[in-house]
Amino acid sequence: MNLDGKIAVVTGGASGIGEACCHRFATAGATVVVADIAADKAECIAAEIDGHAVAIDVADEHSISVAAQRIIAEVGPVDILVNSAGIIQPPVPPENLPQETWDRIIQIDLRGVYLCCNLFGTQMARRKTGAIVNIASTAGMLSMPLHAYGPAKSAVIALTQGLAAEWGPRGVRVNAVSPGFTVTPVLQAAFEAGTRDPKVLIANMPLGRLVEPGDIAEAVCFLVSDAARSITGVNLPVDCGFLVSAGWHAFGGLR
Repeated sequence: MNLDGKIAVVTGGASGIGEACCHRFATAGATVVVADIAADKAECIAAEIDGHAVAIDVADEHSISVAAQRIIAEVGPVDILVNSAGIIQPPVPPENLPQETWDRIIQIDLRGVYLCCNLFGTQMARRKTGAIVNIASTAGMLSMPLHAYGPAKSAVIALTQGLAAEWGPRGVRVNAVSPGFTVTPVLQAAFEAGTRDPKVLIANMPLGRLVEPGDIAEAVCFLVSDAARSITGVNLPVDCGFLVSAGWHAFGGLR
């Protein structure tokens, strides 16, 4: 994929899937803005890819506005937006999930995506060009014990579809990628702490492995490139087959 001459902003770009997207975009020739609440880490990633870094808190509308103004002034008009910033939750029953935790997850994982789409997408629509990819999740596509994260990601998928129809006539494509269990620093830490068992997860993957951040980055890079110029409003699962294995549990699991 060729992204020469494109300016790409990646929220949550300082780690995990966002970081992988930043590196992939840079390899494809884009000018990349690493946007993250972890400003120091964003600076490090930006230095690695000869890009730019900007501090952003997607839970704060003012922070997003300030970051956008800085990006436009210092780098230029944005062609590509990837909304990867987000937080996760423990798989606990509702009675053990504090309401403030639920509110925080919705604030960042859904409201933050909407705010960034609204600000950057509106500017793209005015210029009649642009591509947005929202990082959703397979947790938004089937039942999981994630009573804030799952609904937030499901809503991101619906938001993606609505904005695709809204802005398509003005040249802006909006798609989503739904990762399965991906070996990000958060999941790796859970493995090391013994709170998640990689063998259990892999047993539910028809491809026999977990997703790597680079796998997600490849899908995102495709969707923002001209190779996907006729694709908008889709939600692309990248999950090593996790979704198609769910119904097999009633028959004893994958063979």
